[in-house]
Amino acid sequence: MKLSQLKKNKKAVITNISCEKELKQRFNSFGMIKGTPIMIEETSLDCNTIAILVENTSIAIRVEEANNIEVKEI
Repeated sequence: MKLSQLKKNKKAVITNISCEKELKQRFNSFGMIKGTPIMIEETSLDCNTIAILVENTSIAIRVEEANNIEVKEI
């Protein structure tokens, strides 16, 4: 499933990231790599942005970016 499809407060593990090199490097700098636990904390009112928790760090990303991240719910 895509990260953008994960429900709020559900935990998942990143299984794959498919995107441009620059965006992948940005994700990597946040600690978002294959096997990393991740959780959606909040969504914006217009549902264009989501706040995710990655190893005790909150990060805001766009839903279009979240569509590049494959996760498996745990």
